[in-house]
Amino acid sequence: QVQLVESGGGLVQAGGSLRLSCAASGRTFSSNAMGWFRQAPGKEREFVAAIRWRISSTVYANSVKGRFTISIDNAKNTVYLQMNTLKPEDTAVYYCAATLRNALILTTTTIYDYWGQGTQVTVSS
Repeated sequence: QVQLVESGGGLVQAGGSLRLSCAASGRTFSSNAMGWFRQAPGKEREFVAAIRWRISSTVYANSVKGRFTISIDNAKNTVYLQMNTLKPEDTAVYYCAATLRNALILTTTTIYDYWGQGTQVTVSS
């Protein structure tokens, strides 16, 4: 089992920044990669960014590329999502997720085995 706890959400004005954290506990050594997803009201959960634990390779959704940065602190078993130049359309509940699989593609929800409870990010215009 892997437990994930997100933090760092809140209300920010457009153009501002937030940093989300996802603390992992439990059998974290068995996790291959971590991802961030978001879900706005009435919309499907969508991929934001992902990172592989051991080699720190990253992948981003086109909508956040150049604005968001995913990073990992192996000593703290924590994954971060630095979000800059936020836009109102970034408003959503943000979830972190962990996969045990050595998946080639990290952008789909179906390959993730564990999910956090989510943290709300609201960007005002």
